[in-house]
Order: sequence, then structure tokens, then C-alpha cells
Amino acid sequence: MNRDELLSICPSLRAALLRNRYDTDTLLDALGPEVHAALSRNEPVPVRRASASCGELGTLIRLFLLTDDCPAGEVAGALSPLAVDDAVAAGLLESDGDVVRAALDLRPLDIGGGNRWVLSDLDGSLRPRETPVDHVIGVGHASLSLLRATPTAPVGTLLDIGTGCGIQALHGASYAHSITATDLNVRAVDLAAVTAALNEQEVELLAGSWFEPVEGRTFDQIVANPPFVVSRATVGHTYRDSGLDLDGASELMISRVAGYLAPGGTAALLASWIHVEGEDWRARVASWLPAHGIDAWVVQRDVADPALYVGTWMRDGGLDTRDPATATIAEDWLDHLASANVAGVGFGFVYLRRTDAPTDLMAEDLTHGFTDPLGAEALAYFERVAWLRDHDVLTARFRVEESTALERVFLPGDEGWTQAVARLHRGNGPAWQHEVDDLVASLVAGMRGHDGLVLGELIELLAAAHAVDAEDLAQSAVPLVHALVRHGLVLPT
Repeated sequence: MNRDELLSICPSLRAALLRNRYDTDTLLDALGPEVHAALSRNEPVPVRRASASCGELGTLIRLFLLTDDCPAGEVAGALSPLAVDDAVAAGLLESDGDVVRAALDLRPLDIGGGNRWVLSDLDGSLRPRETPVDHVIGVGHASLSLLRATPTAPVGTLLDIGTGCGIQALHGASYAHSITATDLNVRAVDLAAVTAALNEQEVELLAGSWFEPVEGRTFDQIVANPPFVVSRATVGHTYRDSGLDLDGASELMISRVAGYLAPGGTAALLASWIHVEGEDWRARVASWLPAHGIDAWVVQRDVADPALYVGTWMRDGGLDTRDPATATIAEDWLDHLASANVAGVGFGFVYLRRTDAPTDLMAEDLTHGFTDPLGAEALAYFERVAWLRDHDVLTARFRVEESTALERVFLPGDEGWTQAVARLHRGNGPAWQHEVDDLVASLVAGMRGHDGLVLGELIELLAAAHAVDAEDLAQSAVPLVHALVRHGLVLPT
């Protein structure tokens, strides 16, 4: 791969891709939903059959998405005005007599705001190949999850740490005025530069480890999909291995990112953390945060037992644990996790906002399924936390969010149905639930917004009606109201 030559062919390559409508919508229309799904499953035969009737677009599909050997003449027509010899010289293609094949992965992706093209190394899913240390992975599940979870409110400056193929930086072009992206892997920086040029986007790209390339600078938003694999302090592949022991990569990012955020700036990170026997994972993550200056929302989306975790990443690296030659790697990995008393590995999102107040952390499980992205929710969460910090809820009026519902569960008993639990349930977004008793349910029902009573007056009224002590009721109600506000079930007026 030659960065300069790849950059030089970007205008011609872009023209060819536009002329053939090599984009996500056209691919779906041309292949149909069933065949397109087969493409996602890495099943080439249905795609190869369907692409035969797609003309020059079909050639590009077989060339870049199936990594087929293709006749040089057909490729020349499909890539015009880009000459095949120039594409070979740049490292986009490989030539073998009268046939050519892709040397890099080039695929369309709609990341919001329209179609983009992303360059990365071939992953070996359709044409087996070794994965070198500096392999640049394409857009995988982790990258897509961070894309969906990133806040996209307009910001001035954006930093993408560990940019890889550049997909997070490319996404940032839709909401950031200027973008800086870094990566330790020089090959990743080169491919990200070509991806940006192919999409006619301006990105400042810097090579270096972690925050070193931007020392002394601050940014309005930081995003990162770092090499967070939990393992020994070794590097097998730079895209996933940090060289730090266990969850050291996540600790480094979470503990240091505040120093590179501008006042009020936010960070959206993918991270993982170990679950140690007899310890609370929340306390582990909390220990990585500074004592002052950060609001943090940590969302655990999944927890894997060690065997599942190791097996998943072994397969990701193209290794088969059934092979005796590689089984020892899995044994060593599992031994290392066992020596640290690792019972599981958690994975999720970490949202941070720089403040001038003592650090506030909420770390919670959100392992149930939901379709709404978390980016906008994270910004709303930080606004709610800031409001709670600045206000006494007893003197405030609240309204119940429109999607909030009261759910009661009854079970059969000796004398008919008996209520087992009552929950306030948020009907949109992350769909949080909070168990409440009848007294608190009545308290929430009394929230009438601007026309209603302040919370302290509601508590006194409710206490008198039920002959309970108002101060005792306030002591139990205030923390719950705080939690309901944090989760957006009730909102201040």
C-alpha cells in the first residue's frame, strides 16, 4: 500500500464509485434483501449469482465485497476513469496475469447523513489470509455500536483516539467543525487518510500512542474505540491489544480523558472491565475516575464468562481452539484470567462530561434489548444531572414524562389476586424501571408541572392523607425522585 499514490487516485476512484452508484441503497436494491443478508453472512454464492446481472456494479461487488479474481478488462471498465495499472501501483488491487483482485477492502456504509466509503485491510472471511500485527480492521460490530451510541449534537472540535480505518472520524464530519484522529498504527493512519480523501472530508491525522499526539490540547468531544481486549500485556494485533494487562486500556482512557476535554466537553468511549470474585465492578470503574471535574455515566451492555470471552477473541484472530497448535494460547489466556480471579468481563459504553464540580458517577447494567441509540440520551442525562446538582428537589415542580407508565404485577393468592410489585416504567429509550410502593406512586401521580405543587408540598399533603410522618416520607422519596429524574421518568418543569 502506498499512501501518496492511493491519495492521488482518490478523485478518479470516487468518480467510478459515483458513476456505478456503489452505495448502500443501490446495493440493497440490486441484490435484494435476501441476497444482501447472505452477503452479511459471508455467503458468496448467492451474491455472485445475483451480481452477474448488475453490469459494472456487479463487477465492483465481486471485486471488493467478494474478493473474487476478476478479468482485468471488466475491472478496467468498472473503474474508469481510474486506470487498473494505477490502482495496482497504489496498492488498491493486485494483478495476476489477466486477472486482478482486491488488495484492500472498499465498501459503502451509511453512517447517518448519507453514503460513505471505507477502506481497510481484507479480513480473510472470504479469502483466507494471515492477520499481521498492524492489520487495520474494517467496520465491525464494536465500531457500529459506538457509531449508534455517539452524541451528534454540533461541536467545534472532535478527537478520535485509535481511529483505525477512520470510521468514527468520518462520522464526526456530520456534527463537528474540525476533526483530529490519532492511531499508534501508522498503517491505520494512512488508510484513514485515504478514507477521508475518498469522501472529501478534512481530518487532521496524527500517528502516536494514546494521547501523546495531542498533548496540551483540549477538545469539545472525544470518541474512542480503543484496543480494549482483556488479556496479558502483549500485542498480537494493534487493533485489539493494548499491551496493558487485563483492563488496563480502559483504565488508561477513563482516567486520562478528562485532561483533554474542554470545559463542558463530552467523551463517548467503548470500554471493558473485569469482574473480580467478591468485588463490585462499579467500584473498579469508579476508582479510575478523578475525584473532581467529571460527570460519568457507565452503561454495561454485556458480561461474558471467561471461556466465552477467550473463545470469541480467538475466533476473531482467526484461531481455532480445537487445533492443538493453538489450544495452548487459550489455555494460557484462561490461566491468566483465573490468576486474577476474573469471573467475567463486562463491556459497554462510558460517557463523560467535564465539569467544575465533584465527580458524579452512575454505573449500571443495561443488558436488555432496546433500539434507540444512546448518544442523545447521554447528553440529556448530563443535563438532568447538572440540574439536580444545582437545585433542591423539595422546592421544585415536576412533570411525569409522557412515556412513563405505572405497571402493577399481581399474582394469584389464597384470597384472589395479590399485588406483588409496582413499577414506574419508561416506555422509550433505555426503558428503565423503578419499583415503587403505593405511596410513591401516588406522589408521582400528583406531579402536575407548572400548575402543581412543589415536591415538598406534595409530600406534606400525602403524609397528612395517609397519616405518616412527612419527614420520614421525604427521606425515602427524595432519593427516588433523584433516580427518576436521572433516568428521565419525571422531569423538572
